[in-house]
Amino acid sequence: MQNKGLIKLFAILFGIVSIYQLSFTFITNKIEKDAKSVSISQFSEGEEDFVAKREAAEARYLDSIGNVEVYNIGIAKYTYNEAKEKELNKGLDLKGGINVTLQISVKDILKGLSNNSKDAAFNKSLADADAASKNSDKTYIDLFFDAMDKNQGNLASPDVFANKTLSDEINFQMTNGEVRPIIRRKVDESITSAFEVLRKRIDKFGVTQPNIQRLGTSGRILVELPGAKDIDRVKGLLQSTAQLEFWETYKNVDVYSYMNALNERLKARVVSEEPANEVVNTESEIDSLLTDVAQDSVENNQVNPLFDLIAAPTYQGSPVIFSFAIKDTAKVNSYLKSPEAKQVLPAELQFARFVWSKPTKDSELIDLYALKSNREGIPPLSGGVVTDATQTYDMSNKPAVSMQMNGKGAKIWEELTGKAFKDQSNIAIVLDNIVYSAPGVSKGPIAGGSSEITGNFTLNEATDLANVLRAGKLPASADIIQSEIVGPSLGHEAIDSGFKSFIIAFSLVLVWMIFYYGKAGGFANVALVFNIVLIFGVLAGLGAVLTLPGIAGIVLTIGMSVDANVLIFERAKEELAKGKGMKQAVEDGFGNALSSILDANITTGLTAIILLIFGTGPIQGFATTLIIGILTSLFTAIFITRLLIEWYLEKGGRTLEFATGLTKNLFKNLSIDFLAKRKVTYIISGALIVISLFSLFTQGLNQGVDFVGGRSYQVRFEKPVNPSEIAVDVNAVFGSAEVKTFGEANQVKITTKYKVDEEGEGVDKEIQEKLYSAVQKYLPSGYTYNQFVDGADDKAVGIMQSIKVGPTIADDIKQGAFWSVLGSLAVVFLYILLRFRRWQFSLGAVAALAHDVIIVLGIFSLTYKFMPFNMEIDQAFIAAILTVIGYSLNDTVVVFDRIREIISERGWRGGDNTNMALNSTLGRTLNTSLTTLVVLLSIFIFGGETLRGFMFAMIVGVIVGTYSSIFIATPVMFDTLTDKGESKK
Repeated sequence: MQNKGLIKLFAILFGIVSIYQLSFTFITNKIEKDAKSVSISQFSEGEEDFVAKREAAEARYLDSIGNVEVYNIGIAKYTYNEAKEKELNKGLDLKGGINVTLQISVKDILKGLSNNSKDAAFNKSLADADAASKNSDKTYIDLFFDAMDKNQGNLASPDVFANKTLSDEINFQMTNGEVRPIIRRKVDESITSAFEVLRKRIDKFGVTQPNIQRLGTSGRILVELPGAKDIDRVKGLLQSTAQLEFWETYKNVDVYSYMNALNERLKARVVSEEPANEVVNTESEIDSLLTDVAQDSVENNQVNPLFDLIAAPTYQGSPVIFSFAIKDTAKVNSYLKSPEAKQVLPAELQFARFVWSKPTKDSELIDLYALKSNREGIPPLSGGVVTDATQTYDMSNKPAVSMQMNGKGAKIWEELTGKAFKDQSNIAIVLDNIVYSAPGVSKGPIAGGSSEITGNFTLNEATDLANVLRAGKLPASADIIQSEIVGPSLGHEAIDSGFKSFIIAFSLVLVWMIFYYGKAGGFANVALVFNIVLIFGVLAGLGAVLTLPGIAGIVLTIGMSVDANVLIFERAKEELAKGKGMKQAVEDGFGNALSSILDANITTGLTAIILLIFGTGPIQGFATTLIIGILTSLFTAIFITRLLIEWYLEKGGRTLEFATGLTKNLFKNLSIDFLAKRKVTYIISGALIVISLFSLFTQGLNQGVDFVGGRSYQVRFEKPVNPSEIAVDVNAVFGSAEVKTFGEANQVKITTKYKVDEEGEGVDKEIQEKLYSAVQKYLPSGYTYNQFVDGADDKAVGIMQSIKVGPTIADDIKQGAFWSVLGSLAVVFLYILLRFRRWQFSLGAVAALAHDVIIVLGIFSLTYKFMPFNMEIDQAFIAAILTVIGYSLNDTVVVFDRIREIISERGWRGGDNTNMALNSTLGRTLNTSLTTLVVLLSIFIFGGETLRGFMFAMIVGVIVGTYSSIFIATPVMFDTLTDKGESKK
């Protein structure tokens, strides 16, 4: 081997850099372990909020040492924060946290660009685009433009985009075609602005290694916050538009006569709708089994429909109209928007806006305010004038937010407070349509542009509010259309199960290589260990994220690394059998195996790249580790193993047999006529394909929420539960839901499409509350809603993981999966065609791959109803299918490579030499397949429930792929050739 010195130097440097990169992870893990020990020692386990107090103490400890030097390697010194930035990133499934896809509302952006146009064609086009977006692959802006053309709307109308705001770029003489690119650019700029606003908010949130990225041009933004524990806080931070407004308020005495008139009109309606002679038994208890209709009938018999809902009075002259129970806000809103409300509305309240206050923690009451709005609904002062905001404390030493305005804002603020002082009115500080406070002005106009927001904040709420005000408002609303929330307990378990499966698989492979190849296997093992160090080192150095599927990718890489060594060792044994000397046999063995190794790894790498392009989140983590593993495996198998073997042989004329006494004669002198059996295998495969297709068309697949939309919750209980009993209770609140055991008998997966089309934090909370009410009787006594939602206490009972996928993004995921599979088949066909220069080879390879994919899908379709583990078709399953394609192709390419080699020397000879090629590669094929199966089985058994379906697909795929490379790919290739030479036997 040439350039040995250079390769040795590179290997040493590569190894040192990898160990250096990994050292930061060991340092930070040790410090965090110490922090946990310190925090636990401060509290007794039985005390209230033990977990929350412990986590807070742990965070304080780590904050206190953030800038303390913790790592000194002589040439460089690192603080804890610096070391933390360089550690190996752990993904959501290993660390817990939240992963969301936000959809920035292009509709809101368009309305803003048009200055909230009242143009009929414009608003109809927005409505048409809304409707069409539910069943179309086009972007919202394209649908809007199509609708404008259909509705004969004019984009350059002064009432649409040729307004004062856009007058520098758009005039009323322009055509729709000329306006479109300008609007596209403006929308893109707004989405970029939203991205920057969110990035600034997240940077101040305090989690390590956050990830935020735009997803194409669809207006979607991916946000990953591993380690985030306060999920509600994260959602509020991401979805708050920070639309800050200042309004004058009415006093309750100004509105009372209107409210009284509305109550009387509503009372008259209720009386007229009341059935004659209806008797209500007031002594009977209304329990949870009463239907909504029965409850409504009781409520409709109130004497005063509106006033009877008032939960607390207010003093005369207060800006609070009335206080109501939070649970009654929807009913009060319906009354205020009813036809009766419009009929009795006086002229002086024509433009009044009724807005609720920010709820106080642990209170069931909420206040109603009336704001002095105008025809346009534009506030006298908005948050755009705020130049700075900081978290402070008010006069009562409670958390508050202080703001500073620019010169223009300061002037308007002084005028507004002066008017409020003169009228003895209040100014409501409204954020995202919620009144945070409504202070009076007692000392005259406020100059200088300083103001303060109070409102019963927690410290985190005040900090986040200051953060979002400082970062600026979002240019449009942001809805969570996809989310995955993983509790920290589940993350710790994933780490344990993932690494357990990794160690077991790794150990089995090391033992097998020594058993099968003796000393040569030992050298391969050294290269394999070095390969693992390199993979983790590269992951840490690149800042890539390690996920549970990523660990599976690394374990799979072990199998592929073994495959390269197997190819080399088998070829070396063949050269020795020809009578060559040891050194020459080794050199020829490495040289002859090189093309097969490269072809096999390139084809697998191509499918991994497709997976990286079309996949998201953990699946991208799987693809990343697979690609890195392929590259490092090539380096260690081709160079490191060879360096070790040549070093050994140079020491005193030593020899290697590349086998042990038990394996020396395995697969030797085989002469199986594979082609003669192809008709039988065609019939078997044809039957399996027909059965699979029949099942797919009749029974279908168990599609997960990734592909159909909905919400899925992994819920753990203290004791084993019966999923059928839980299903009855869950269906009672959701109407339709699926409940299945997920792993252990005390854990279930609950999936529902209830309100899948509706967005917003309120909907998520409503569904979680309903879920809690449905399963409450199965939880430990006294287990609260907050404990259930967190799922993070020491008992690890409650929601361990939740996934939400909106119907629109589910369609996109399904489409992406289809194109990724189709794309991989096309790439494979082209690569084989270029590599082997015959379309028959491409056809054989693609036929085998299609055969493998159909049969794997068919087995999932046939068995998902009775298998004792999760067999949902989701993104992870698509990753498995693509990996199966890559692996099956790996086998096929090795066989084809040997066929090409033998045929180029001896010709076709009617299939004899094709059979010879198949026999000569059979040992390698079975050896690699069995090694990979051992690896996959260890992950299947020990890797945790979330990976079981994923691994099962790969296990089936490896078995079917090994079969198809011999009995489908080669026969199809052979049967389509027209120049086989001698007649077939």
